[in-house]
Amino acid sequence: MKKQTLLSGIAPSGRLTLGNYLGAIRNWVARQDQYKCFFPLVDLHAVTVRQDPTTFADRCRDFVALYLACGVNPQTSVVFAQSHVAEHCELAWILQCYTQVGELNRMTQYKDKSRRNKGDMNAGLFSYPVLMAADIVLYKADLVPVGEDQRQHLELTRDVAGRFNGLFGDVFPIPEAYIPDSGARVMSLQDPTKKMSKSDTVAANVIALLDDPTDVARKIKRCVTDSGNEIVVREDKPGVSNLLNILAAVTETTTAALENEYVGQGYGRLKSDVADAVIALLEPIQARFSDLRSDELALDAMLAAGALEAGKTARRTVQEVHGALGFIPKSSRVGPRA
Repeated sequence: MKKQTLLSGIAPSGRLTLGNYLGAIRNWVARQDQYKCFFPLVDLHAVTVRQDPTTFADRCRDFVALYLACGVNPQTSVVFAQSHVAEHCELAWILQCYTQVGELNRMTQYKDKSRRNKGDMNAGLFSYPVLMAADIVLYKADLVPVGEDQRQHLELTRDVAGRFNGLFGDVFPIPEAYIPDSGARVMSLQDPTKKMSKSDTVAANVIALLDDPTDVARKIKRCVTDSGNEIVVREDKPGVSNLLNILAAVTETTTAALENEYVGQGYGRLKSDVADAVIALLEPIQARFSDLRSDELALDAMLAAGALEAGKTARRTVQEVHGALGFIPKSSRVGPRA
C-alpha cells in the first residue's frame, strides 16, 4: 500500500525548546518510517516579524541541525528549506483567492500577534495561515502533527482545500490533525498557564534544547509550583501539573503512575527528578548537534537535496492546480519567430 503523507514544520525564530521536541519533533521521528514525511524549515513564516539578516541563516542551520540531532533521518524523510521551493508562494497566492477575509479575521493567533507587533502590522501576519495551508496541501499531506494552538489553522486548511475541491474536483486530500496525548503542550516554567514558547524573551521561562545542564537544573529548581504539597495533575495546580507532564513525556510513562510514585514526597524531589530526566534526554541531542553543525557544507548539501526532492512533488501539485483552474500549460517547445 502507498504510504500516507505527513508534513510538519517549525518557523526558525527564537530557540527550539523542550516543548518543540516533546510536542512536535519527537512525533516526527516516531512516524518517519510509517509515513512519507516532509519536514520543511518554514523560514518564509519567520519573516512576518523582522529578522536580523546577519544571524538568520545561522539560526536556520541551527534548527535544521537540531532536527537531525533529534532523530529526523534525511535518508527517509524530506528535509528542506521552505524558501528553496518556490511553489509554496505560488500556491499560497492561488489559495488566498479561495480564502475569505472573515476566516482570516477569526484567527486567534493573528489577533495575538497583532497585539505584540503594533509597530509592524504587515499583511503577512494576516495572511500567513494561507501560506501554512499551501505548505500542507502542496505535498497532499494526510496527517499534520500540530499543537492545540495550531488546530485552528489546520481547520482553515481543511476548509480551503474542501472549498477548492468542491469547485474543481478532488485535487487535495483533506488533512487530519495528530495531537499526542502526552507532552503536546509544555508550559512556561515561570507562568505555567501559558505555553512554553521558542520566541519567549525571558530565558527562565523556557528550556532550550541547547541549554547546558547547569542552566536546565537551575531553571527547573526555580520554576513556579503551587500552594499545598500534593503532587497531582489538577487544574488548580498548573505548576506541578506542568512538571508531571514533562516528566511523563520525557520518561514515556503516565502522569497517573507518577502521581502514585510521588505520594508523600515533596516538590524538591520532583524538581530534581525532572531536571535529571531532562538533562539525560538533552545531552546526546546536544552532542549530535555539535557534530552536525560543525560541517556546514554537508548541512547545506542535505538541504539542497531535500529541496530537489520536495520540488518534484510541489511541481506536480501546482501543475494539477493550474490544470484545474484552466491556466495555459507551460510548454518546453520554442517555435519559430514570426
